[in-house]
Amino acid sequence: MSAKIRLKRFGAKKRPYYRIVVMDSREPRDGRAIDEVGFYHPIEAEEKQLEVKEERIREWLDKGAEPSDTVRKLLNKKNIYLK
Repeated sequence: MSAKIRLKRFGAKKRPYYRIVVMDSREPRDGRAIDEVGFYHPIEAEEKQLEVKEERIREWLDKGAEPSDTVRKLLNKKNIYLK
């Protein structure tokens, strides 16, 4: 099983809300998550947009989980994933 750290979409039409989750790479976008490690709400004010559990993300990265391109950019904003 290869784990991915990616976004899972919630919210209404034109009002997206995303959870940052760890999932099996074969699961669909809104499928069953292994672990929820944060959220991203792009419509909120800048300081409220992104919240992550740094410890949990670092644990999953150490276990070999690969972040998606979008999640990598979000984590770089928080100086967590620096590759």
